[in-house]
Amino acid sequence: MITIANQRPKTKLWNRSFIFVLLANAFVFLAFEMLAPTLPLYVSSIGGEATQIGLVTGIFVISAILIRPFTGIMAMKMDKKYLLIIGVAIGALATGGYYLATEIWALVLIRILHGFGFGITTTYFTTIAAENIPKERLGEGIGYFGVGETTMVSVGPLVGVMFLEIWDFKGLFMSGMAFMLLTLLITLFISRKSTDSKGLKKPTPAIQFKLIEKRVLFQSILIALIGIAAGGIMSFIALFAVEKGLDQVALFFTVVALAGLVVRLFSGRMYDHFGPGLMLILFGLVAMAGLVLLVIVQNDVQFLIAAFLYGLGFGAVFPAIQAWCISSVEKHEHENAVASFFNFFDIGIGIGAMALGIVAQVYNTYAAVFYVSIGAYVLFLLLSIFYVKRRTA
Repeated sequence: MITIANQRPKTKLWNRSFIFVLLANAFVFLAFEMLAPTLPLYVSSIGGEATQIGLVTGIFVISAILIRPFTGIMAMKMDKKYLLIIGVAIGALATGGYYLATEIWALVLIRILHGFGFGITTTYFTTIAAENIPKERLGEGIGYFGVGETTMVSVGPLVGVMFLEIWDFKGLFMSGMAFMLLTLLITLFISRKSTDSKGLKKPTPAIQFKLIEKRVLFQSILIALIGIAAGGIMSFIALFAVEKGLDQVALFFTVVALAGLVVRLFSGRMYDHFGPGLMLILFGLVAMAGLVLLVIVQNDVQFLIAAFLYGLGFGAVFPAIQAWCISSVEKHEHENAVASFFNFFDIGIGIGAMALGIVAQVYNTYAAVFYVSIGAYVLFLLLSIFYVKRRTA
């Protein structure tokens, strides 16, 4: 019998806990995205003005950013699974509690609480998922892990609007709370690998507070640039479509999500085989091509092709950088790396939305937003090329 040297059986990726983490994370994003188009309507219904709608939206991101640097410390003090349960429970209570807030100040307080829960859950779901993924298949596993949230980014807003039309705000918030309670139930069945390969517990490392994990600073800067462009898409694509006389805004986001779903089915394997450098350059170019087409678009067909290209690029780059961050630190430091990743992405979205709004106002066209977004991707590609050259030098 002839055997091939160095050929090893492929380690198993799909285990029970990984499947449960994927599903639970998807439901968290479903409950969150349901509120994206509907919560501003609720703020308005209780007398909120435009500035207060902005406050309610922005304070959520700020509170999520503030809690994430503490997730590493908390994981040293308590089992991640229990912390995850607490985070999901906070999210469930906050989602249901929105209906009890009949004053803006109360809504802001609940929104802060919800942001804390979201920051905790997104961090620990990612790190527990990484624990259940074989190291040599990390890129593939993280790609699959993100399929749920990518899908819910498209489905969630549609579900939220549908529930609001069928019921009312109370029905909307209670259904969101129900999804979070289902997440809580699924989370109870998630198990963790708390021992090393010999079955012995590893010594507990020293507890450190890290606002930024320096070892993933380069990756975090890259995801911030991606966030700037994503902020432009999320905040201004509808207004840009009106300016251009385009009608398929809802379908634009659906195509972005579907393209992201498709590319994650194979891009993770590419990451595991080739590493991050090729992935970032190749799919960064694809995303930038979508943005270039967007600024010169003349009809809805071109508009949707631009959505597909952008979705392919973003859908591959996001999990690639996420996996790169996780693989750059020790296992007990995953929370710090993931927190830096998400915080820089959220900051990029926030800065992008604010700065690009100023750009659109100054130049009196929403197309200017996407010229700046193209510039962000150009810088992203230059930094990625620098990384590759430094690695091969």
